[in-house]
Parts: sequence; structure tokens; C-alpha cells
Amino acid sequence: MSPLAPFPVVEHQRVVLEEGLTLDCGVTIRPLAVAFRTYGTLNEARSNAILVCHALTGDQYLAETQPVTGKPGWWSNLVGPGLPVDTDRFFVICANVLGGCMGSTGPREEMTDADGNGLGRPWGTDFPTVTIRDMVRAQKKLVDHLGITRLLAVIGGSMGGMQVLEWAATYPDAVLAAAPIACATHHSAQNIAFHEVGRAAIHSDPDWKGGRYWEDGRIPAQGLSVARMVAHITYLSEAALMRKFGRRLQGAKAVTFLEDVFQVESYLRYQGSTFVRRFDANSYLTITRAMDYFDLSQEHGSVPAAFAGTPTRFFVASFSSDWLFPTSESRALVRALNAAAARTSFVEVPTDKGHDAFLLDEPDFHRALGGFLRGAAREAGL
Repeated sequence: MSPLAPFPVVEHQRVVLEEGLTLDCGVTIRPLAVAFRTYGTLNEARSNAILVCHALTGDQYLAETQPVTGKPGWWSNLVGPGLPVDTDRFFVICANVLGGCMGSTGPREEMTDADGNGLGRPWGTDFPTVTIRDMVRAQKKLVDHLGITRLLAVIGGSMGGMQVLEWAATYPDAVLAAAPIACATHHSAQNIAFHEVGRAAIHSDPDWKGGRYWEDGRIPAQGLSVARMVAHITYLSEAALMRKFGRRLQGAKAVTFLEDVFQVESYLRYQGSTFVRRFDANSYLTITRAMDYFDLSQEHGSVPAAFAGTPTRFFVASFSSDWLFPTSESRALVRALNAAAARTSFVEVPTDKGHDAFLLDEPDFHRALGGFLRGAAREAGL
């Protein structure tokens, strides 16, 4: 694959906080930029706000056209007027995570010194290590900036679910309801292993240049594409792959032993090639590391201790064919929440769509989440 020019520059809506943020690793980033989008109207009491946290390769454009790809927002089927996350009723916020590449402070943004002065080049591999808790602290600064003291709900799937759990553990009094979806309280060894394969692919690309690929406008397209292909396999189930592709060939009816390409190969290549046009390799390395480091037990001594005395009510959802974050991990979370005497509801949605089911059309999941949010709204007097 030939190196590609960096993806288009987009002017994102964002807030720049001059005080910055001190990270778990001890480094202070100053100033701090948080790119975000909002949907719906904040009520006079500022009590109807829902924060949506995006997954690894997501962004803040959850319910509108994504400005780089031109495709619909990643949760357009769930967030909008009359939908389960009803923007006629709720004020919905979604922020690009710290370390991302869609306008928030991250490896693609201009590097600053300790005094917050710009140094005229991207952070690149000099961007410090961040954690899921750092991402949540950045989001809290945005929420505070918007004048919201308590969120009606925080919801998200996969890495977004990790952020939800961190919000409930770190800021329990600022979260009435939390919906961690298709996630776990820590990243498993298997998940870390898959991430490491992706990182190794990026590092082995000739255009990686020690992470300084930005110096001549090139990107490690081949390595980043392979990383995306590997990750995308984990988002699907075997049943979904067989249903969508089976052993069918692309553009042929029978094997010729020449240049045959299976449809599943073509699909993965497409996923890889489009990904490199919208995502930064250094951001991918930064964010996958943050997921790998996530472990609520390590942070708090145990998972029940993380939620001891919490006033937050929880809705935990898993999907039967998800092998990246299997239902067993959601059940372990529910047991920990029960041990902490937290108000908790749980649903396992039967589906063959794998981990990606939380992004797709799953009516049972949509009904359950919508009902949970309506219950939270009643509790808040909305």
C-alpha cells in the first residue's frame, strides 16, 4: 500500500482550557483542548445532559455526518429525535477522547512546553502516556465548562464503557445513571495481545520513521491498515463472518488458483484502507495503550471498592456472541456492583453480530437502554 497524505484538516468545535490537565503519569498538558459535539437542548435546570463516550476508533460525531468520511454518525441509529437517546428530551454531549485525532489534545496536535507555549510541531511520539481516567478527567473539565454539575447519564460501549465505569468510580456524585455496554472492568490478556499485534504492525512499517512520519507528510499506511484489519476481526463473530461472507469469492464463482480473493479478504482490506484515511497512527498507539492499562481493581483495590456507597444506578449490557468482551465479564461486573449494593440492571442481548452489535440495529438492546434512560429521567423529575 502506498503512503497516503494526512487526512483532511477539519475545524472541530472545541474548548481550550488554559489550566490544562495533570495526567496519571505526572506530566501536565497545558493548555488542554477538548473537541466535542452536542445534540438537543440543555434545559434551564441543566439536569437533562447525557454524556456519550466513544469507543477506540470512534469520535465525537455520533449522530451526524462524519466530516472526514462523509458517513453517518456511529450511533445515528440510537441518538436523535424520538430514538432511545431522545434529543427532543435530552441534551447529548460527545467528546473526542484525550489522545484522539479529531480535535482534542493528542499526538496530531501542536506540542507545547511546560508553560503551554506552542513548539511548532505535532506531539507525535512525545505525547505522554494517558489512561482512561485521564480521558474522563478531560471530559469532566468539558462538562464543568458547560455549567453542568450532574449528568443525567453517562453511556458508552467498549472503550466507551470503560470510560463510563471510570466516571462512576471517580465522580459518583456527578452521575445519576451509568450504562457500561459491551465492556469489562479491565482489559484481558487476550485483548492486550491483539492490541500488541496491531502496534507491532505499525512499528514495522517502513514509513513509521520512529513515529516522526509527519515530517514529510507520509503515514505508516500499511501497518495501520493491518492493525485495523486484526482489530476488526475481533469485533465480529464467526457466525457473522459466515453469514456475511462464507467462503464466497470476490468477482468469481469458483476457485481458479490464480488471483482469487475471498470476499472476507476484500472486506478486511477495505476496512484497513479506509481507516488510514481517518485515523492517526500515533493516536492508535496512545489509545490502545490506555485501554490495556485500564483496571479498576488496581486503581481501587477491588471492583466493589470502586463503587462502595455509590448513588449511581447502573445498566449493564452484553451481547451473546461478543468474544472480545464476553458476557462472563459483564456478569462479573454485575456481581461486583451487587457486592457494593449498587442499583443495577443487566441484560444479555442474543445476537450473532459479535462485539459490534452495540453499534448495529439491535431492537432489544435499544428498547432496554431507552427504558433505562426514561427511568433515570423520572428519577430526576424530568
